[in-house]
Amino acid sequence: MTDDSSIRGGGLSRRGLLASATGGGALWLLRGLIRPGDAHAASAPPSFPAGIDLHLRVYENWAGEIRTDPLWTCVPRDPQEVLDVVNWAHGAGWTVRPQGRRHGWAPLTVADGTPASAQVVLLDTTAHLTAMSLEQEAGDGSARVRVQAGASLETLLAFAGARGYGVVSAPAPGELSIGGALAIGAHGTAVPAVGESPSPGQGHGSLSNLVTEVTAVVWDGAVGRYALRTVGRAEPDCGALLTHLGRSLVTEAVLRVGTDHNLRCQSFVDIPATELFAAPGAPAGTRTLASFVDRTGRAEAIWFAFTDRPWLKVWSVTPRRPFTSREVHEPYNYPFSDSLPEPVARLAGELVSGAWASAPLFGQVQYLLSKVALTGDISDVLLSGTLVRDVLTGDVLTHLLAGGLHSDLWGASRNLLQYVRPTTLRESANGYAVLTRRADLQWVVSRFSDFYRTLLAQYAARGEYPVNGQVEIRVTGLEDPSASGVPGARSPLLSALRPRADRPDFDTAVWIDVLSLPDTPALHRFYRDIEQLLLSLDGDRAAVRVEWSKGWAYTDAAAWSDPDVLTRHIPASHRAGGGPGWDDAVAILDRLDPHHVLSSPFLDTLLR
Repeated sequence: MTDDSSIRGGGLSRRGLLASATGGGALWLLRGLIRPGDAHAASAPPSFPAGIDLHLRVYENWAGEIRTDPLWTCVPRDPQEVLDVVNWAHGAGWTVRPQGRRHGWAPLTVADGTPASAQVVLLDTTAHLTAMSLEQEAGDGSARVRVQAGASLETLLAFAGARGYGVVSAPAPGELSIGGALAIGAHGTAVPAVGESPSPGQGHGSLSNLVTEVTAVVWDGAVGRYALRTVGRAEPDCGALLTHLGRSLVTEAVLRVGTDHNLRCQSFVDIPATELFAAPGAPAGTRTLASFVDRTGRAEAIWFAFTDRPWLKVWSVTPRRPFTSREVHEPYNYPFSDSLPEPVARLAGELVSGAWASAPLFGQVQYLLSKVALTGDISDVLLSGTLVRDVLTGDVLTHLLAGGLHSDLWGASRNLLQYVRPTTLRESANGYAVLTRRADLQWVVSRFSDFYRTLLAQYAARGEYPVNGQVEIRVTGLEDPSASGVPGARSPLLSALRPRADRPDFDTAVWIDVLSLPDTPALHRFYRDIEQLLLSLDGDRAAVRVEWSKGWAYTDAAAWSDPDVLTRHIPASHRAGGGPGWDDAVAILDRLDPHHVLSSPFLDTLLR
């Protein structure tokens, strides 16, 4: 599904945009594969298991912020070959790093700039480890699906949906590997609406919380080798494997899914940010984020930089199509967010080329582009200044309107939950989960939005424009192991959504991300200011944890670099409240891989 072309749907693909805007498509294309024996090939790993495809390949992550030299990459055909590679690495003194679709920001696989001389082999799960099967259909309407680690989330949801099953929420990108999604506790946006009772097999936490068992590569001391072991959800070791951050290698998992429900997704672009994120105590009838969440349980706010009206999506369980809704039969139903019209692409290209002060204009254009495509209302464009109308030309508006309106969609859950294609704009992102009481949801978003708006204005007053993307806010529940249907099920120990034993009133997580183009000046300093604000919320009304797949631990110059956040705050956030947590997970992962074959220098620093 990856598309590296420059033209898609009458405009530049956002991925192609960044390739051209940075001086050549090579930035986004993996270098050619080089196999042992080819001319100019580096020295191959010694005595590597015969018959397993092995080649040199550059590792590059989602936003291009992590890029390595060509590294040896193997493509095992089955779990036994995975095991053969790991045992070879143990004997040869190398490490193995499993990789999926590379849709992540944090250096949990390999670090930026990893040299070709590193004794590490990447293990690509996505070519062959993709099988799935329906394991069990229960009388309560739930079922279990066995899926290998390299299968995509999109394929899994399509497989389940074709059999009448689904999940309450899921990450918006479909191009995630199941192994990668489970490793970091991937999530969507959903809590129970007021009066809603979850169906069996459906939970409001992370995907990891739906797992009933995993099969992982673990050390077998009795025979002195690594072996495949199936670990049930009620076993203590499973708590560490459910969200292992890449410190283990899971080859397959069994997930519990529930009866699928049709969803309606309505978009709103007319609510001022000051109203949507108003402080608690606003008058009755105020359209706050909390009020939408109470009504339907499922909402997401996308707030483009330097604009005053977010794009709010609200999903509701709706068995039959409402008269005003447009039925959709496939996922990815916001084409305007996948492919920029050419004049908009040129503006974004100017940003990437150094015209960073165009960020307010770009934010306004992104908002108006979305508003026209969603609602068909072009009045704000016509009333805008010349700069906006030079970008959103008559041809652009005609093209948008010809694609139909997208503000009220209805269909099977997966077709509404997945809406981010691989061609969407590749942006840097930070990420945090703020655990709180449901009653304090609005307090959290109000505190954040007030700070963010003020901070953005302060930077702009100094001539700095660190944000040219958007804020994204989602709301989920916490992990409830009973959703797995396994008696005595363990909670994912390293999940950002693991409940605090001392705070049973914390039942909700507010996820906050700020996105901007990589290499934007002052971005890391701005992210650090945001991080320090969020960490300051930690107390009686909130507990803050990092979102593993995103950016965190900021200094003024880099992510994943602040020693205080890395070595003090992050472990403390998973130790707080007592009960099994950080230290238990680290000890289990070390015991299952005592030789650190399935680790990296970064993980060895973090997980201690």
